[in-house]
Amino acid sequence: MSTSLNLQNVLETVGPGFAKASAEMEQQDAFVYDNYEVLKSHRVFSALVPQELGGGGASHRDMAAFLRGLAHYCPSTALAVSMHQHLVSAARKNHQDGKPGRALLEKVAAGELVLVSTGANDWLDSNGSATKVDGGYRISAVKPFGSGSPVGDIAVTSCAYDCPDDGPSVLHFPLPIKQDGVTLMDDWQTMTMRSTGSQTMRFEDVFVPDEAVGMKRPRGPFHMAFAVIVTVAMPLVMSAYVGVAEAAAAIARDRAKKKTDDPATPFLLGEMENLLTTAQMACDSMIALCDDFAFTPSETLASQVLVRKTICANHVIAAAEKALEATGGTGLFRKTGLERLLRDAHGGQFHPLPEKKQHHFTGRLAMGLPPVAR
Repeated sequence: MSTSLNLQNVLETVGPGFAKASAEMEQQDAFVYDNYEVLKSHRVFSALVPQELGGGGASHRDMAAFLRGLAHYCPSTALAVSMHQHLVSAARKNHQDGKPGRALLEKVAAGELVLVSTGANDWLDSNGSATKVDGGYRISAVKPFGSGSPVGDIAVTSCAYDCPDDGPSVLHFPLPIKQDGVTLMDDWQTMTMRSTGSQTMRFEDVFVPDEAVGMKRPRGPFHMAFAVIVTVAMPLVMSAYVGVAEAAAAIARDRAKKKTDDPATPFLLGEMENLLTTAQMACDSMIALCDDFAFTPSETLASQVLVRKTICANHVIAAAEKALEATGGTGLFRKTGLERLLRDAHGGQFHPLPEKKQHHFTGRLAMGLPPVAR
């Protein structure tokens, strides 16, 4: 009887090697090409694909733990890989529930393909323009935050479409990245997560065949597809950030051993542990809500996940900041490793939904209203 891929064994094998080059690559704004090749050799990109479809059959919970541990060694690798894994997770959930998803899962498993998400900045409205032509659509759009795009095979994206029959709509489709009309803008020079390769992607008059369009929905209102995406994605994405906070806390604990005579240090470390534990609890609760794909999508569940995402993101930042305070001025030196982790921690707040948008979403539901104004 075959067994699922053991991601913990993979982590222990590859992690230390990733850590050696991680800081240097980050300082150069260099994408983690070599890390991706290593992970491909261990079939990590197909790990979540069911075994009967050619994948590793790993659980959602195990993938979250893998990404969390991977962030201890290289935060950018963990975050970029989480973006691929959340797309595989959504396809797996859809396939499990009798919806389209199998074809994408089989492609990933057959070629260890890298999927690139462009949906975070789009949310419900998407952007760009689509023109109907014989056999499909001509797509033009600019999509930021394409993590992993330097080695990406397929962009899983969307585009606004003024449908003559149904009005303002959004088309969802996979799009091969290595084709005419797709340009990578090489503009990912940032404060945080510098090696994720999350550059902007430009699509110029790219043809998308009718059969590639997996979904057409009204533009603007909340759609239940996002209840699936949020529930599978946020636990994976935030697991990477929790790993960042854990790595920062480990540095602070180690440095505190040299400050046993400082009466403030125990208080600062105690605060840090409380903040870190809150982030961990929020992330663990998101993972539990996903329940290894056994959840039933709903607006309420999406809100519950998003609330926990906000709590997690805020406490990851707070824990990393407290780790710096507990470490003291030496934490400002790059060689200490803390300043980078603190910068990386700040990226978590910008994944869907940012705090105030989450408050609005959750608050409207609490009032008995649709989560998004129509």
